[in-house]
Amino acid sequence: MTGGSRRSARSRIKSPSDGDDRDEPSLRKTRPDLKLRRDGGRNQDSIRYFNVDLKVMLGFTVVAFFVIWFFIYDLVKYTEESHRPRVITPFPAPKVTDLPQFQGEHKESLYWGTYRPHVYLGIRARTPRSLVAGLMWIGIKDGGYFMRHVCQDSDDLSKYGWTHHNGRDFGNQLIVDQDMTLTTSFLKLKQEGSGYGGDWAVRIDMQRDEGMQSEDSGRGGHLFFYLADEDGSVLSLGRDALSTRDNSLLTSGSRADVGSWQLHLKSQDDLEVHYSGFRTPHIHNLSDLVQQNLATQARKFGRLELPDTSEESPNTVVFQVSARIPFKIDIAFVSGVGSTSSKVEKRISSLTGTSLTSQLKEKQEYFDTLFENKFNMENKVDVDSVVAGKFALGNMLGGIGYFYGQSKISFPRDSNVGTLDNFISYWPAELYTAVPSRPFFPRGFLWDEGFHQLLIWRWDIHISMDIVGHWLDLMNIDGWIPREQILGAEALSKVPEEFVIQYPTNGNPPTLFLVLHDMIHGLKENKFNSVERNEIISFLERAFVRLEAWFQWFNTSQSGKEVSSYYWHGRDNMTRRELNPKTLSSGLDDYPRASHPTEDERHLDLRCWMLLAADCLHSITELFEKNEFGKEYGNTAKLLSDFKILNEMHFDDAHGAYFDFGYHTEKVRLSWKEIMNGNNYASRELVREVLENPKLRLVPHVGYVSLFPFMRKIIPPESWILGKQLDLISNRSTLWTDFGIRSLARSSSMYMKRNTEHDPPYWRGPIWMNMNYMILSALNHYSKEDGPFKDRARTIYDDLRSNLVRNVVHNYHRTGFLWEQYDQKNGKGKGARLFTGWTSLVLLIMAEDYAGT
Repeated sequence: MTGGSRRSARSRIKSPSDGDDRDEPSLRKTRPDLKLRRDGGRNQDSIRYFNVDLKVMLGFTVVAFFVIWFFIYDLVKYTEESHRPRVITPFPAPKVTDLPQFQGEHKESLYWGTYRPHVYLGIRARTPRSLVAGLMWIGIKDGGYFMRHVCQDSDDLSKYGWTHHNGRDFGNQLIVDQDMTLTTSFLKLKQEGSGYGGDWAVRIDMQRDEGMQSEDSGRGGHLFFYLADEDGSVLSLGRDALSTRDNSLLTSGSRADVGSWQLHLKSQDDLEVHYSGFRTPHIHNLSDLVQQNLATQARKFGRLELPDTSEESPNTVVFQVSARIPFKIDIAFVSGVGSTSSKVEKRISSLTGTSLTSQLKEKQEYFDTLFENKFNMENKVDVDSVVAGKFALGNMLGGIGYFYGQSKISFPRDSNVGTLDNFISYWPAELYTAVPSRPFFPRGFLWDEGFHQLLIWRWDIHISMDIVGHWLDLMNIDGWIPREQILGAEALSKVPEEFVIQYPTNGNPPTLFLVLHDMIHGLKENKFNSVERNEIISFLERAFVRLEAWFQWFNTSQSGKEVSSYYWHGRDNMTRRELNPKTLSSGLDDYPRASHPTEDERHLDLRCWMLLAADCLHSITELFEKNEFGKEYGNTAKLLSDFKILNEMHFDDAHGAYFDFGYHTEKVRLSWKEIMNGNNYASRELVREVLENPKLRLVPHVGYVSLFPFMRKIIPPESWILGKQLDLISNRSTLWTDFGIRSLARSSSMYMKRNTEHDPPYWRGPIWMNMNYMILSALNHYSKEDGPFKDRARTIYDDLRSNLVRNVVHNYHRTGFLWEQYDQKNGKGKGARLFTGWTSLVLLIMAEDYAGT
């Protein structure tokens, strides 16, 4: 890792000169020898003189050698750094995650976890090269056998996800696959004799739905549990012929981090166990290796079982456990087994059988109690809503992952930096983060993470700060953070190639300011104990220089032509395919902006995000009484919240709404054209057609962007404009539905229009929970502010909250999932399912707990 041990050129050069100073007394000690020369004979004098000079010369030579060596080293280092592109140069400040509060007990307590969200059950440590464990099983669909491993919709599971998870040492997941139900439970313990990070256990309980009769109802079940060492260390098998009756040991090994370790299998059921050992650097395609082995066995012997063979020096071992359904297995991982006090048998016993049952029950009961204390749901929602709320929280926490690797950054081909590609690699980095969706987006997204943390910090402030710290440590020297994190082979395997490269000119909504601003409000409201308060203050103090750099990056790279204006970079002004050039950097993708992207654009949402950032920085300076910095950010926040300037730049009197500004025409359409390709081959394609020249104007599309001044609470409570905002929100012909506020008004010319032939509407009508949460937060605010619209704001708030909760809960119990978005016509879940990213904000909506209130 870079950044943590950085030293300046001055400090490196100083050490040999310090050595010269320390040698000076030894040179001065030779002066008494001059007196001896006067008292002794000539030969003795010359001999002594020669001896003294030799010592001096040798000492001086050694010192000179080190001086020259350090000088050359520093010169080479300086040359390397001077040729390193700025875009891949880490931010020159102490890392946030190096704070003492993230070390010691905290770090060890989070060492092991379910940090592989892209698989149905995956365990690893928070270290770049870890032991990796996971689960596969064979499912049957339409008479065919299918391997389940990586979360994907094509598996067509009826339901899966963590119904309970505390983010640290306990989780319970329910998986329904056709007529089979798997319950997977995770428990972590720090016991006497445990190695670093402690021990952990997994229970897998496979049941059959007796109500679902099928031709395969009498078949057995096949589970595959694997352990792999990313370092390549050899795993040893317990014995050639595995028998859980005689010996529970499956495999063992040793690592520098946890010491010697063992993996054990316990069960009261009659099991058949087979295995395969592999030597492979690729963990992400392990299911392919297993399926190839099974296919070979099936062709040779007609049996679906692993061959009980291993490649030489395996770093990966897969164990197949087969039995008649129902059956249950406990798998225990114990570390530090080489010590005399390890008490292996006792520890295995505590991680399996009745002891494990008892501990899982206690953990779940504690989760339920803490859930009620944290969110105070009593008398606010019904029982069905509480169940959905626990799933939202559990799967958010159970979806936290750990990733390590290098992002690919767009960079011109340049022989000076030794790249012939169109990208350059970021420095190797780790990221501990929540993810939006385990099957579709099992990696870190910058603008999603701020919304995730609004929920997570209320559950565990230490986990939340750790995650935010990891994100801030990804900042480069310019103050830029890559918006999508695709770190490591497993993460890369889930992303289409065209979306891998990140562009250093493009930003993403700085929503981390949203959660930090919320934490600061919590400090002012005394929501934290003294220890938490001190840790939050230390965190903000360390993070401040990075937050400033992030703000300045936006303030310079995304600024518009007019003072206090901003626009999202990265829109394609040469597009021939898109009806309206997408604004991916805004997070709102295809939300309609100016038809012709130019530097004259003014994006309303980015202006409001910058207001949030300036206001957050101002609040931090007030906390630390840094008046010299606070004045600057206070003035910026005051300018960006100036109601008169805001209205002059973005308000349209005719519509009574706020809009973007830019070169725009409404007369753009997609038309089928004959396009000539190579070899005189013509194809019919849907292309963009502009029917009139654009003009500089407000962009007349009412939707989420129009509501940003309302969501940021800029509008005075007595202003008639607030009344117009409430009109837009509550009008069925514009934004209101019985399921939530739609993203784009029905009256918009872009409403539910495809953006390309293959690009259906995304932010052009469907209902999104993160924006609805912010709308509710504003309604709640205005319902408490004296003014002519106070009561109306309360009525709209109550109706909208009720609609959102009812619809999300209904969809959850009907489908088994939370969804990425919801249909504005019928309320059905759309897009990615098992989207427990910002859709989990429904829990805070149930609890009526809003950011900054």
